[in-house]
Amino acid sequence: MDSYKMEERENGVLLFTITREEKRNAVNYEVMEGLEKAIRLAHEPNIRALVITGTGEKAFCSGGDLSVFHELRTEEQAYQMLSKMGENLFNLAMLPKPSIALINGIAVGGGCEIAAACDFRIARKGISAGFIQGNLAITTGWGGGTLLLERLPVSNGMKMLVEARKYTVDELIELGFIQYIYEGAPSEGLRAAMETTFLLEGDVLGAYKEMLIQKWEMSKLKERIENEIRNCAILWASEAHHKQVEKFLGN
Repeated sequence: MDSYKMEERENGVLLFTITREEKRNAVNYEVMEGLEKAIRLAHEPNIRALVITGTGEKAFCSGGDLSVFHELRTEEQAYQMLSKMGENLFNLAMLPKPSIALINGIAVGGGCEIAAACDFRIARKGISAGFIQGNLAITTGWGGGTLLLERLPVSNGMKMLVEARKYTVDELIELGFIQYIYEGAPSEGLRAAMETTFLLEGDVLGAYKEMLIQKWEMSKLKERIENEIRNCAILWASEAHHKQVEKFLGN
């Protein structure tokens, strides 16, 4: 079974869906490769926005698939994986078109990093989300921490990182992480949000996004994300991290 699917929807929306419902839509290498393809395809002139979501109703994305990535023991092994996804999220953030995380279920760890890389986050009423990486004795490692501190007021972003817990939708709205809430089908939530946000011409949306891209280029965003990845790789190789993952996996 494929780990993802891509489809062009009405109004120039490219929808990328992680289809690993049995794994709470955790990211594996195939998902990484699919996201890379989706970001590349989103540059095509007929695409107005890229939307990322997960299949089912339970999870948007539960982060990296620890049953796969726990095999990575050394700093260098961890860095190869982290930098691959980190490049995806940097390219997602720098996409010259709007990107949307359609959060249909729980989003934790790397799932929140993917959401942070998107320009907008639309969440179903009742979901929870949080940057819980600290509980596994590591930091964010795909660039999501750096991007979070760009998206939110710094005090709110730091709160989410250091508390390492899940937040309710109401809390996420208050923190500024979520912009829209929907009830019912994800497609209806997306449509409602787009009707209020993406009425402008594509060239206008692109011009606004270019302002943000220029800011990030001047502030050396890529270099800062690289530092985040390097620091996480060091922590990944620690005994403390491996013990926490084994505990999480029930070994």
